Amino acid sequence: MATEPKLETPGPVPGVRAGDALKVGDRGRRQSLPTWLNALLPNRAVSPMTMRIIIAVEAFLFLAIWFNSPFKALPRPDEVLEAFARLWRTQGLAQELVTSFGLNLRALAISTLIALGLAYLTVIPIFRPIAAAVSKGRFLSLAGFTFIFTLMVGGGAPLKTSLMVLGVSVFYVTSMASVIAAIPKSEFDHARTLRMGEARVVWEVVILGTADKAFEVLRQNAAIGWMMLTMVEGISRSEGGVGAMLLNQQKYFRLPEVFAIQIAILIVGLLQDWFIGFVRGIVCPYADLTLERK
Repeated sequence: MATEPKLETPGPVPGVRAGDALKVGDRGRRQSLPTWLNALLPNRAVSPMTMRIIIAVEAFLFLAIWFNSPFKALPRPDEVLEAFARLWRTQGLAQELVTSFGLNLRALAISTLIALGLAYLTVIPIFRPIAAAVSKGRFLSLAGFTFIFTLMVGGGAPLKTSLMVLGVSVFYVTSMASVIAAIPKSEFDHARTLRMGEARVVWEVVILGTADKAFEVLRQNAAIGWMMLTMVEGISRSEGGVGAMLLNQQKYFRLPEVFAIQIAILIVGLLQDWFIGFVRGIVCPYADLTLERK
């Protein structure tokens, strides 16, 4: 009596694990989807060209909604462009931007030195309460410190720089201290198994190991500095700046000029943010290698 042939189940492919095979199949299903559909699904990576198209479409929709806004008090884009040209030609918007940008850079440089120093010193237990106390300063208002800093450093640029440093440093210390506290114990143990001394461990694991995150924190706090700019330059208007110009225009309800100055600040801030990210990519090219969307 003839026996039916046995169907052999295919065994595992040599060199390919079951989990890897599942990932390959999932990747094949992802690639079979239309490109435009990937933009509507979660956890999908899209090409740079697709992202540019998405940005262009969303920007067009935003401008269309802005042009047809039902709020009549809101200035139209053409009115904002006219106000921008008027401020640039006749009221020295370019010079005010340079003044404010210099103030932001000074405050950011000093804040970076103070915040990184305190954050890195948290590896020593005696400095941890100091860093924790400084981080709690993010709940304080700057209004009560204006008179104190005026007595200490005088008015004008030193006063504005001091207020900016105080406002940015407390957030910077908070973020960097959290980054350092979140370093896994395994990284310290790995460095010690390589017979590194504690000073070398701090350099390799704490300072070099968190360099990419330090750049990200720097980008965030640079943006905080631009948000504080109007208030600080409004306190001391002796040297001008876009903050003082913005408050003057708002005082007389010149909304197109207000929007034009806000957009100018936004553009300069975005350029600064891009530059910090560009430097991060050069100094820490390894930072984004394992990310899903890169």
